Amino acid sequence: MIKKSHILIIDDDRDITVLISDYLTQHGYRTTWALNGQNIQTLLRDNHFDLIILDVMLPGADGLSLCQFIRKTQDTPIFMLSAANSTADRVAGLELGADDYITKPFSSRELLARIKAQLRRTSGALVGGQQRLNPLQRIGFAHWILDRNTRSLIDNDEVAIPLSQREYDLLVIFLEHPGRILSRDQLMDLLYDKPCDPFDRSIDVLIGRLRKKIELDPKNARLLMTIRGGGYQFMPRVEIL
Repeated sequence: MIKKSHILIIDDDRDITVLISDYLTQHGYRTTWALNGQNIQTLLRDNHFDLIILDVMLPGADGLSLCQFIRKTQDTPIFMLSAANSTADRVAGLELGADDYITKPFSSRELLARIKAQLRRTSGALVGGQQRLNPLQRIGFAHWILDRNTRSLIDNDEVAIPLSQREYDLLVIFLEHPGRILSRDQLMDLLYDKPCDPFDRSIDVLIGRLRKKIELDPKNARLLMTIRGGGYQFMPRVEIL
C-alpha cells in the first residue's frame, strides 16, 4: 500500500480550508486542518506532516510566527498563503524559513502542482542537474559534509546543522552544478518550477539564508559567489563520500 503524503492546512477561512482539504483529498493526499494555530504543538507532536500550508493572517499567533516556531524544530516544507500581494510579507516569510508563498485568490490546480513539485524535491527527485546525487549519499565540500539521509550539514567537529527544505534544495542544486554560474532565472525554475519575476527576491533571500549556514563570513562569501550580471557560482570542489 502506497503511503499518502500528509498535509496540514491552517487557515481561519473555513470555506477555503475545506476547499483545499477536499481538493487535496480527491487527489490522493491525507489532510488535517485547523482554523488557528492554537494546537500547533500537539499537531506536530502527534503527526508526521509532509507539508504545511499556513495562512499569514490568523487569529492569535499569525502565520509568520507559526512558521518561525515550526522552523525551530522541523524542516517540513511550509507554504504561506496571503490575501495581500505584499513583497514585505513574502520576504518576511522566506526569511523565517517558508518554502513557497501563494497569493489569494489562487488556482487549486496551481497549488496542487506546487505541492507535487515540492514533494518530489523532498523525496530527492530533483531534476535538471548534470549529476544526479543519490538521496542517501554524503557529499563533502569545503569544511562541510552534507548528509542527505538526515538533510543536515555536518562540520569538522561533527556538529549537525539543520537546513530548511528550500535551503537543502538550493544547496543540492549547487552541489550538482559545481563551478557553473547559475542565473536567478535558472534557480527559480529549478526551485519553484516557474519563471523569475524581476521583482521577486525569493532567490536572493534564500542565498542569504544558505550563506549564513555555510560561510565563515556571510558578508564576505568565498564558497557561494555572486557573479555580477550572471548569477551565482558555487566554488568548492565537491566530493562524494
